[in-house]
Amino acid sequence: MDTYNLTVLKYFILTGITGLPELEAPLFGLFLIVYMISVVGNLGLIILTKIDSRLQTPMYFFLRQLSFTDLGYSTAVGPKMLINFIVDQPTISYHWCSIQLTFFSVFITTEVFVLSAMAYDRYVAICHPLLYTIIMSQRLCHVLVAIPYLYSIFISLLTIIKIFISSFCGHNIIRHFYCDSLPLISLLCSDTHEIKLIILIFATFNLVSSLLVISISYILILVAILRMNSSEGRHKAFSTCGSHLTVIVIFYGTLFFMYAQPKSNHSFETGQMASVFYTLVIPMLNPMIYSLRNKEVKQAIHRKCKMCVNILL
Repeated sequence: MDTYNLTVLKYFILTGITGLPELEAPLFGLFLIVYMISVVGNLGLIILTKIDSRLQTPMYFFLRQLSFTDLGYSTAVGPKMLINFIVDQPTISYHWCSIQLTFFSVFITTEVFVLSAMAYDRYVAICHPLLYTIIMSQRLCHVLVAIPYLYSIFISLLTIIKIFISSFCGHNIIRHFYCDSLPLISLLCSDTHEIKLIILIFATFNLVSSLLVISISYILILVAILRMNSSEGRHKAFSTCGSHLTVIVIFYGTLFFMYAQPKSNHSFETGQMASVFYTLVIPMLNPMIYSLRNKEVKQAIHRKCKMCVNILL
């Protein structure tokens, strides 16, 4: 390998979101606000569901995990993206690129299965209310979160190690605003068939298995709701699922928009905007959805605010 190749492999150049310099300042301000709202919202939900005695149920345990994964993958991408708006040449070192990709992959994969666990939790709560506390034990809740984390770490390290032990051609320009697996694979000189196959298999398994759990859970929930005689009971059952369904539609809708459309219609700008949406905007929206649509969360926020006011006075 010549000196040029040895030099460029020390870092990668990120093309960023836009190539127009006049848009960099407005976009920096916009995404800074989005990221800060996301951090405050998700940290707030994590703390609130941890300290409020009335939110110590499996539903809010999984909500806390969702906020943690949202915070994790948005922080893996957001700060570096913001820094790259204000530097002359947006770069990321070879090692930091692998670290960023690892953390992003772990948290985004875990979130898929946390959403599935939340759907199963709602199924048990609505279809088996008398057995809810027995079935959704603390041990089961921890298992339903621990297994996705262990699985996500395994597949993330497997794919990322395979990418970074492969030979790069000397080109170091990543057409993205963060280190993602597919843009990195396009820079490899060695055969990429095995790596692409591994990513395809795991990505398909993740989406199909999680959507299968969610679909079956909500079909059974719908059947149970339709069998209810009380309109008040039906309304209460629908309201407990509303926030989760909204989050699922936004999250999976964005993923399908990115990957299900024909390549001929999939422009670079469209892909970038979709990536921004699920890496920064969705983590900002999730706390808002659960705060605005969930009566118990709103009451908990009101109690804590009232307590803070009393302390200050």
